[in-house]
Amino acid sequence: MNSTPDAVGAPIGQLEGRDKLTGAAQYIADLNRPGLLHGALLQSPYAHARIKRYDLQAALALPGVRAIVTGDDVQETHRMGPFIKDEHALAKGKVRYVGEIVAAVAADTSAIAQAAVRAIRVDYEPLPEIVDPAEALLPGAATVHEDSASFAHVFDSGTQGNLCSRTDFRQGDVERAWGECDLVVEREYRTQPQAHLSIEPCGALAEIDAAGRVTLWSANQSVFRVQGNVCESLGLPMTRLRCLTPHIGAGFGNKMEPHVQPVVVLLALKARRGVKLILSREEDFETVRARHPSRIRMKTGVKRDGTLVARECELLLDGGAFADDSPGVLGYALLMQCGPYRIPHVHAHGRVAYTNKLRFGAMRGFGVPQVTFAAESQLDEIAERLGMDPIALRRRNMLVPGDPWFGGQPIDSNGLAQCVDAVARGSGWDERHSGAPAAADADGKRRGLGIALTAHISGLLATGAIVRVLEDGSVLLSTGAVDIGQGSNTVLTQICAQALKLAVEQVAIASPDTDGSPYNWGSTASRVTYLTGGSVVKAAAEVERQLKQHAADVFECAADDLELLTGGRVGLKGVAGKALSFAEISGRAHWATGGPIIGSNSRVFDRKTFDPKRVVALGLPFPQIGIFSFGAVVAEVEVDEASGKVGVVRAWAACDVGRAINPQLARGQIEGAFVQGMGYALIEELVWDGARLANPSLMDYKIPTFAELPTELHTYLIESGEPSGPFGAKSVGEIGINPVAAAIANAVANASGARVRELPITGERVLRRLLQPESSA
Repeated sequence: MNSTPDAVGAPIGQLEGRDKLTGAAQYIADLNRPGLLHGALLQSPYAHARIKRYDLQAALALPGVRAIVTGDDVQETHRMGPFIKDEHALAKGKVRYVGEIVAAVAADTSAIAQAAVRAIRVDYEPLPEIVDPAEALLPGAATVHEDSASFAHVFDSGTQGNLCSRTDFRQGDVERAWGECDLVVEREYRTQPQAHLSIEPCGALAEIDAAGRVTLWSANQSVFRVQGNVCESLGLPMTRLRCLTPHIGAGFGNKMEPHVQPVVVLLALKARRGVKLILSREEDFETVRARHPSRIRMKTGVKRDGTLVARECELLLDGGAFADDSPGVLGYALLMQCGPYRIPHVHAHGRVAYTNKLRFGAMRGFGVPQVTFAAESQLDEIAERLGMDPIALRRRNMLVPGDPWFGGQPIDSNGLAQCVDAVARGSGWDERHSGAPAAADADGKRRGLGIALTAHISGLLATGAIVRVLEDGSVLLSTGAVDIGQGSNTVLTQICAQALKLAVEQVAIASPDTDGSPYNWGSTASRVTYLTGGSVVKAAAEVERQLKQHAADVFECAADDLELLTGGRVGLKGVAGKALSFAEISGRAHWATGGPIIGSNSRVFDRKTFDPKRVVALGLPFPQIGIFSFGAVVAEVEVDEASGKVGVVRAWAACDVGRAINPQLARGQIEGAFVQGMGYALIEELVWDGARLANPSLMDYKIPTFAELPTELHTYLIESGEPSGPFGAKSVGEIGINPVAAAIANAVANASGARVRELPITGERVLRRLLQPESSA
């Protein structure tokens, strides 16, 4: 490991890497406790049905069954949800999707628990089901939540009937602006539901002590959101629940909001014993959440020279049976639908519909991959109509330093132009891109290039950090941020080490624990490096102040005459050899005067999303969100003209990260995001047979393997230096996925002339376009 004082910028491996490689890392499935019971779930066979009665007698009669819970064990008023309080811990009164948890069992062994589940009998009264979001919003449609208008909500969501949420943003005068345009293009785009498919399925372990206090370990992205959701859904005081985290086998949004944690805690409370429940892969597919399928009507107007004038984006999301993060996904997607471009007149509006499917929620990109697919595909269609090079059209309109985001929020760092330059130069765009479809080679393959640009935020909600100097002068960092595999523990440790001029080895990071960690909303929204890292810098600055004050007392000088030296020392400026070690100062603080040296910082991101003088907003879920990263992707594809099959041959991805705290981990995020985006673009799709998920297994749900990966994947880190970020850093975790599907779609069109406006871009869809070309009107 690099032990130089320049921790920031060092491409070190993950701190937990050896444990993960050797199998020593403990995930939720690896944990065990004395006397632990095993949990199992009963899932609904109906998409929509009233629960008339439960018959638990046969199940309870089985030896070894210790507890069974159903909807009767939770109160009607105890509901949870990040935006709309519409969900109980398990089905109560009726079921709303196939796979919803109806009952759960805790027993001495897993086999007994599964046998008890099979012995439970539930009388259902089937109800009409609704699976199409557009049909769900029509008058007379079957109602998923009869009492939706009474739900508590955290913003003006407009919830009523099957309308889960609605959002509307207006900037400028779109209706007037259409008349100023020389060309208007309007199309509809569709995207499919995508599974998160973390390598680790969801699971939880709850243990109860003699006083009735529960300790809960779970696969999660925020111990604090777990605590909040469980207590909200079960009516528990938050002081009665302690939440911790083992190692996490990826999240991608799937583990941010609740999965089985409330049910496991409920079982533990009823059994008065510890309970562990790990979902099977099929259960994880069926009961948790997925990326939203979407329908996007996009209309864009331009001048003959390519100047963008007006944009209307209408977005319809299938929210599934519960709101979950859907209102936030809708609002954020509409905030980002303009992309990183100047468009003076904009109307962005959309709705989320309740349907009888599993909930759709947060997934990497949080709605931006969907709208970016539509927007960037449409820009290429406009470029073709105008006879312009796609990059030239983008350069004419893209945000430059000094331009604000849609709605007026200032942008303090913008490396977009450098991102475009990097991928254009790397791909040889100017020499290799042609406006006409390519000729097929001897094997009937055509190649083409496509580009797409994007942006993403870094700042949202609250976080904190505590930095403590131990007696020996080493440092303990606590943040509450869960490392879900992206390497945040490593990055935050590097930030702390740099701030105090220590080697990385001199800093340890504590595991998140709601009993002792400072609050952190979650490892989501690409916010940990920028926001939590910023708190680490501020907490370390407070430690530095205290260290210098102690040294000033010893040296009988002013604190301003002192400086931090490498290796954990405080010295007099310009006086060689006049220094105290952190150990000496900490010993003085612990045993003589002042008390232990502890620095802390708590903050909430408070930059307003919109300038109210520029935008009229209705249904704004995130009133304070911002700090923008930028990115660009060029993809080179090969299209088989006989089958329509698409393969990605090479790709170039650039991201403006502000400053790369750890270049190795940053590149890994971009590479992983590209592969996940490639799967979204070409092969991944959750398929419903009526109201039943038809492919809840890796036998039927396909993801990219090494065989499908591009032979070359080039990444570029652009460092624009974000003034408000820790050492200039901003986000990288999600942005890499946003433009991938659009870049691939544009490359397919460039190679073959086939413009596919629905994901995934299957061979069948490409072949259909090749055989039935559309008019350009």
